[in-house]
Amino acid sequence: MRAEWIGAGRRSHSPALKADRALAKSKQSSGEATPIDELAQGPRRTLTREDWVAAARKVLEKRGIAEVKIDRLARQMKVTRGSFYFHFASLKDLQNDLLEEWRRSNCAPFHAMAELEVSDGVQFFSDIVHVWVDEKPFSPKLDLAIRDWARTSKEIDRQVNAIDELRIALLVRSFRLMGYGDDESIVRARITYFHQIGQYALSFKEPPDIRKRYQPLFGDVLLGPLAKSP
Repeated sequence: MRAEWIGAGRRSHSPALKADRALAKSKQSSGEATPIDELAQGPRRTLTREDWVAAARKVLEKRGIAEVKIDRLARQMKVTRGSFYFHFASLKDLQNDLLEEWRRSNCAPFHAMAELEVSDGVQFFSDIVHVWVDEKPFSPKLDLAIRDWARTSKEIDRQVNAIDELRIALLVRSFRLMGYGDDESIVRARITYFHQIGQYALSFKEPPDIRKRYQPLFGDVLLGPLAKSP
């Protein structure tokens, strides 16, 4: 993994250092002040591509994709724009990494389930739901952020719709295995999925003891009369 060094001890031929110096010189010639932390001599720090992606993800989840900007991230991480371009070709390059994180944590587990041979509908339903409940690696915040991003991008909207369809299809499969007909399986799958996504969208929270008390009732209502414990 490539890494950059910021501070004392860098050699003059370092690409990152040349970029920083060029930017500082440009600012000086234009009368723009250069932040002290970009020029100060200090201990070495290492920034990786993953550091940038992690910082961008926090902004995405909190403020939305419109606020994921190179200048904002550089100020937040106390480095220059040149540091960003040491790892990324463009802002689009960083955005692609954010999408890849979502695909890996929030989509891949469901794609893996689609390949499984299953015969127990209740157990399969439980496995699906636990991807959301356990949040390992599923991230509700990231899912909502990508869903919001999709409002401004047809391509991302297409990807979000595709994963929605897959998740619902998996739930439909679990209800069919329990013995429900096609139409009722679809309706029960949608109710389950809309219920889960709705909880995330509303940021709904309740005391753990109350949530625990309601869990069996939710199970009875969502699974219905044909469900049998594995």
